[in-house]
Amino acid sequence: MNCFSPAGLARRYLLIFALFFASTVQAQYFWIDGDVDGKRIQSGELNKPQSEALAVQGARAFSADGKAVVLGAADGAYKAGNIGSDLRFTANRTDDKSLTIYHARFGRQETKAVSDIELVPTAPGGNTFRLFWKGNAVGASQVNVHTSEGWSRVLRPGADGSIGFNPSFPALYVLEVSAKVNGAVTVDGKKYEDVRHVATLSFRVDR
Repeated sequence: MNCFSPAGLARRYLLIFALFFASTVQAQYFWIDGDVDGKRIQSGELNKPQSEALAVQGARAFSADGKAVVLGAADGAYKAGNIGSDLRFTANRTDDKSLTIYHARFGRQETKAVSDIELVPTAPGGNTFRLFWKGNAVGASQVNVHTSEGWSRVLRPGADGSIGFNPSFPALYVLEVSAKVNGAVTVDGKKYEDVRHVATLSFRVDR
């Protein structure tokens, strides 16, 4: 089993969040979009995609029931087939002292969180979302919205912690949020001073 998988990390340490945040400074993330014969998983920024995918470990795609979806390479991105549920992706990136865990989801039909951290619609196909950490709703100080048309916004949560907006024009919409873990984490004998999760939820509006 990959020691950097979400399940493996959960067994090795207890994550305590200092805060949930989404920086207004642009950061790299993964997002998913439809492709000719499946789904394309891209890295970088939505309107500045990288020509080569981020160098990561433990990349995997999976369905809502946790079943693995085969990943392939495609012009600086990952490629996955179409499935009958919202698609999830996760991967990890490390350097000397930092560990970043990326999560991406395509689709807004399912109202149950599957990944460790996930933005989830409150109703199938809805425009209101909650942030979940390990199955529990948590607060997010803000969520960044990016679109393929160049429109972007910073969303603030309502009194109940939900995030809502009206996707009023055809585009790919990517909702992005980041979370920082409080304190250092040791994985397989390696200590990481800076541990972050970066999650996206993407969906298409055609009309």
